[in-house]
Amino acid sequence: MENDIESTIDVDGRTFRIAPLDHNSTNFFNRELSWLSFNARVLALAADDALPLLERVKFLAIYASNLDEFFQVRVAGLRDQVAGEVRIRTPDGRTPQEQLDAIRRALTGLERERQSIFTTQLVPQLRAEGISILRYAELGAEDAKVADVYFDEQVFPILTPLAVDPGHPFPFISDLSLNLGVRVRRSGDQRARFARIKVPATLGRLVPLGTPGSFIRIEDLIIAHLDQLFPGLEVVEHLAFRVTRNADLNYRDEEADDLLELVEMELRRRRLGGAVRLEIGASSGDAIRSLLRNELDIDQDDIYTDGSFLAMADLWELTKIDRPELEFDEFSPIIPARVSPRTGEDVDLFAELQSRDLLVHHPYESFSATTQELIRRAAADPDVVGIKMTLYRTSSDSPIIRSLVKAAERGKQVAVLIELKARFDERANIEWAKRLEQAGVHVTYGLPGLKIHAKLTMIVRREGGRMVRYCHFGTGNYNGGTARLYTDFGLLTASEKLGDELAVLFNTLTGYGGDVVYDDLLVAPNALRPRLAELIRNEMASENGRIIMKMNSLVDPSMIGLLYEASQAGVKIDLIIRGICCLRAGVPGLSDNIRVRSIIGRYLEHSRVWWFANGAGEGESMVLFGSADLMQRNLDRRVEAVIVIDDEKVAARLQQTLELELSPNLQTWKLKADGSWKRKAGETTLDLHGAFESQALERRRATHASSGA
Repeated sequence: MENDIESTIDVDGRTFRIAPLDHNSTNFFNRELSWLSFNARVLALAADDALPLLERVKFLAIYASNLDEFFQVRVAGLRDQVAGEVRIRTPDGRTPQEQLDAIRRALTGLERERQSIFTTQLVPQLRAEGISILRYAELGAEDAKVADVYFDEQVFPILTPLAVDPGHPFPFISDLSLNLGVRVRRSGDQRARFARIKVPATLGRLVPLGTPGSFIRIEDLIIAHLDQLFPGLEVVEHLAFRVTRNADLNYRDEEADDLLELVEMELRRRRLGGAVRLEIGASSGDAIRSLLRNELDIDQDDIYTDGSFLAMADLWELTKIDRPELEFDEFSPIIPARVSPRTGEDVDLFAELQSRDLLVHHPYESFSATTQELIRRAAADPDVVGIKMTLYRTSSDSPIIRSLVKAAERGKQVAVLIELKARFDERANIEWAKRLEQAGVHVTYGLPGLKIHAKLTMIVRREGGRMVRYCHFGTGNYNGGTARLYTDFGLLTASEKLGDELAVLFNTLTGYGGDVVYDDLLVAPNALRPRLAELIRNEMASENGRIIMKMNSLVDPSMIGLLYEASQAGVKIDLIIRGICCLRAGVPGLSDNIRVRSIIGRYLEHSRVWWFANGAGEGESMVLFGSADLMQRNLDRRVEAVIVIDDEKVAARLQQTLELELSPNLQTWKLKADGSWKRKAGETTLDLHGAFESQALERRRATHASSGA
């Protein structure tokens, strides 16, 4: 586009050049380019000398892993649209092909920056700390001996060179696998032949050597021993490469008789998805590159050369080194005082929730000692007669699943809505669904055309001759692993009003139901969009309108348009958005009153919390939180649940959290009108995650002091 300018992110004067954005044509930033801008902010942390060294390595791995999924899903989807001759333009005015072109331009500089950070910063700094990733030629005698023995005993037995010739067709290259392409020839033969070697993922990418802290890449070890794989032949050329395939599932028949069978079939198809990216190592020859391009049917523009470290997501292996001084200080989530064991006796969680609601903020407060523990106790409690849950993603060895199985085995009524179409968790969710069904749990797979993304639990308990409901509403998944890495909120409550409404919602999800009207639940796809629009317009009608909204992504054009209207009506709007933001902030006459910031750091910001100054009437604020971002898919194509917080203490704490995240001295990214992001860092700025950790530790110290511990 003629009006494209180069957007940047700026860290203390250091500029990262990223996605080109059309500066003049529309009021929206492009979704895909905004996502690349988010990933660039992740990459910037890998270059931040103020962070511990191994944490910077993690951010580099996260950047690479994020980009893999971006190609598997977003780029793959755009390629499908181009193949289908789709010419519908996005809100920022781009066709699918124009978006692909812009992505390629943006990635040219961004990928160059990634490789530079690794080779010129992290590699020498790691080496200075006694951590080295060496080439075979760099190995000393003892390390070379260790490497040779490892190759002979562990690697060589499982390698399978596959020849490509008239009798052997080009092999299938699986998604994200690391491979070696090799050209060999016999002595005196002018013609070289091609073979492919799949690098075994089961052995790990980095092979430890005899010198502590020293490693060699497994593909380098294989290359050093190619003569053993092709005895008597001359190795003419070798090239490491990696293919990314279309991994987005396409459910063509949402009303299939057996949704589980449909998802399993689509998972088999995913393996055969078309190639959307070819990554190759540095090489002096072009023969293998040309062969791969032809066999994979991939465009020249979709080939990315990496002379530093192919598949940088594998750098996670490096962070397993026991060097705590090179990592963030270890933090153990606290157990809230109200549910912390006293004088050796467990607290009655049900009685505590009857007294008042409990808000938990993960990972600063323990998920296992609150939400997970409540479900465990419910499974064992003879007075509990039923448990209902939604499951979108959970851990590989889920204590919650075990509790649900035990509850069913003890004769309780257990119903679970499992979202089989949770991207990249489909296979795991299928296995959980089968296990739960075998235990006697009522398993429902969702609704035609909708994903169930809401995070909900309801426990029904017999107390004094009546049935009492205990509920959990969350912003994050029921996953103990991510609860230590993602920032999320959960509300545990015995509110009769919320319990009654949640009971109706579960019945409509597992059975049938029409358009249900709720008071304190905002449920997508029917009621969330109009109710949210009503709250925004209510601020526009007030003289002191103000909105604070925290979320992962802001994409929906209608909601963005409504926020523009509110800004023009004088409403002060603060948006805290970790990832994609298609709204342009601070544009004169359009969004003067809107500020956008993005918080990226030790933990992944995942909670969705909204505050309206006049949401409950003139001068009465309203706080809501739940599972939904402001994207079309969340508002229109998913079952989402957002709740209105009635408990004044809970609402006040949520509001205080938002105010801290809006502190002027916070170490955060700020979005400028031209699409660039700027972060002020340094000793005078506040690390949000560190501040929340300190608050949690102070609460624990205060609890111990009051108990005399």
